[in-house]
Amino acid sequence: MSLDTNKASNERRPDWAALVIAVVLVAVAGVIFVDVSRLTSVTGYSPVGPASVPYWIAFGLIGLAIWTVFAAFRRDFPARERQEVSPVLWVVAGLLAQMILIRYAGFSIATGLMFALAARGFGARKLWFSIPVGIVICFAIWWLFAIVLQLSLPAGPIENLFL
Repeated sequence: MSLDTNKASNERRPDWAALVIAVVLVAVAGVIFVDVSRLTSVTGYSPVGPASVPYWIAFGLIGLAIWTVFAAFRRDFPARERQEVSPVLWVVAGLLAQMILIRYAGFSIATGLMFALAARGFGARKLWFSIPVGIVICFAIWWLFAIVLQLSLPAGPIENLFL
């Protein structure tokens, strides 16, 4: 009998992850509402202005949040797979490395390292190969933006060799 009551109580509990998703949707909609309220209402001859689409997006997010709450209480969400933490940590490490190193090592090295660590997170095993490939690709991107398009990207030792 206790097995049946446990099953019944689990069926009555909401899906807490879904409720968190609903709260995040409402928070994003709230940020959009606050940001759009700061826009000046310049409509001119048409009632459609720069705030129209963001308002519709925010209302859509509120609708999705309500739908998510109902689905959470009905437990309509599909079963989720077990989350792997290691790939997420590799990608986050790449982002942190790029943010920390970009000022000192320049765009090519910092972003190439981010490329290699993110590739490791997605399954590439050879960091000794991914790091130089990432640096070469990122140098080509830096060259395109800094030299061809005349945009300002942080330069490091590799970039300074070619300036």
